[in-house]
Amino acid sequence: VKSYSDELFKYYELYETIGSGGFAKVKLGRHILTGEKVAIKIMNKKDLGDDLPRVKVEIEAMKSLSHQHVCRLYHVIETSTQIFMVLEYCTGGELFDYIIAKDRLSEEETRVFFRQIVSAMAYVHSQGYAHRDLKPENLLIDEDHNLKLIDFGLCAKPKGGLNYELMTCCGSPAYAAPELIQGKAYIGSEADVWSMGVLLFALLCGYLPFDDDNCMVLYRKIARGKYDNPRWLSPGSILLLNQMMQVDPKRRITVRQLLDHPWVMKEYNSPVEWHSRQPLGHIDVDCITEMAVNMKRSRESTTWRYDQTTATYLLLLSKKQRGKPVRLRKAFTTARMKMLSLWVPWTFAQTTLMIARGFQSHSIHPRGSEVSQMELQTTKMRYVKVGTNVCFCCLPCPYRLNPVLLCRSRSLDMAGMGDSGKKKRGGKVFGSLERGLDKVITMLTPSKRRALRDGPRKIKAQYNVTLTSQTNPDQVLNQILSILPEKNVDFTQKGYTLKCQTWGDFGKVTMAFELEVCLLQRPEVVGVRRQRLKGDAWVYKHLVEDILSTSKI
Repeated sequence: VKSYSDELFKYYELYETIGSGGFAKVKLGRHILTGEKVAIKIMNKKDLGDDLPRVKVEIEAMKSLSHQHVCRLYHVIETSTQIFMVLEYCTGGELFDYIIAKDRLSEEETRVFFRQIVSAMAYVHSQGYAHRDLKPENLLIDEDHNLKLIDFGLCAKPKGGLNYELMTCCGSPAYAAPELIQGKAYIGSEADVWSMGVLLFALLCGYLPFDDDNCMVLYRKIARGKYDNPRWLSPGSILLLNQMMQVDPKRRITVRQLLDHPWVMKEYNSPVEWHSRQPLGHIDVDCITEMAVNMKRSRESTTWRYDQTTATYLLLLSKKQRGKPVRLRKAFTTARMKMLSLWVPWTFAQTTLMIARGFQSHSIHPRGSEVSQMELQTTKMRYVKVGTNVCFCCLPCPYRLNPVLLCRSRSLDMAGMGDSGKKKRGGKVFGSLERGLDKVITMLTPSKRRALRDGPRKIKAQYNVTLTSQTNPDQVLNQILSILPEKNVDFTQKGYTLKCQTWGDFGKVTMAFELEVCLLQRPEVVGVRRQRLKGDAWVYKHLVEDILSTSKI
């Protein structure tokens, strides 16, 4: 088990891995004080090696960018060995997955997304940055179906201004401008426009304009700038693509010209709005007041240090913008969080051992009362630290009014309440610990263990789920299992989820992804959920399509 900084657990709960690549892993998390979900990018400094300066560049860029179509940085935690970037969580995943799920997008839907891309890039350029790695994997979809630009690790902010020439060849080859791959000096903003053209083509067509397994052949195609337009493209789309993918950067259209381009304005009758709706330095009175009251801070003490205070403010602001009450969880004052962060690791380890060793048939409560195995299995447990002992409080419990930590005190009760102050299930202070204990109890309960294995998950239809013509999930699973070895894919199986990997010539993982056989609630059919965790997106697309088509599902 990887150990993470106590500073991280002081402010966040960590859940499953939602992405990985290079030397970073991204986990889903929850900010304890606001209850908001976040994405936590975890990097080990030793693994980063020479890429450490690139991470510093990314952090500095994201600290200075605040825009409705740029993923928000909330908090940076750095230790001697690790760097944690706490970022805005986008529930919709990558734009890339959305494209391949729909094969290609209509011109109308493409225009909606492209206007947001133009808005983000116009803002980024106005701040003196060139992104240099624009592709559909670096655009996420939020819960409102809006795009957010991510991954500023390759961005540049020339000291002489955006028109200052750059020399570093970077980014993804298929999206790279001709002048960049030829090793010439180039203007970052001009190179970004070429990448935007490739991205627009991918949205409209569902594949890349320049593609080849051989890198040198790919470079020659890009240098010539010749590609085939499919029959379904409109004359306006063809013209715009041609203007963006001009081999000569001086003949290429600019981002400023894209703002009011006829194709971009069609059906909108207005230029793209690119100014930030959430400029840095703006202070929201409601958010600051809530923090002043609950965190015992003066309203003037808020500074943009991207620490816990910044994260709390920005997440409160996010709640307000989504129409949620601007409220902090009253139970988690700073003092309580510090106490909890020191208490959690010890307690959970001890508790797990106590369940595993002492409570398997019939046990004695640490305070003396008997607790049967049935009670442990069927009663929701609470627990407190009592000196150096752990007190299991199976409700009702005569010891729950312990003076060290009152299980049922009003202050802790508040953690189970929603923003409205009404009782809400599952929002307890020790929710993460209870979930951990539940897992242990489940292991000790055969009926629960069997229930977990009985069938696949039931989920709502999502764009990263491939529908099948089958009605038997086990048959679908077995068909996939039989195909994976033929495709040189290693895998580990956990129920109906397969964690898959492919390996390169030098023993490195080149591709990592998940396939999960699931049941869709409406309609009730068998589906396969797919998620790329690491590796080239288009290679992943072809591999997964090959696996699913060969499986004949």
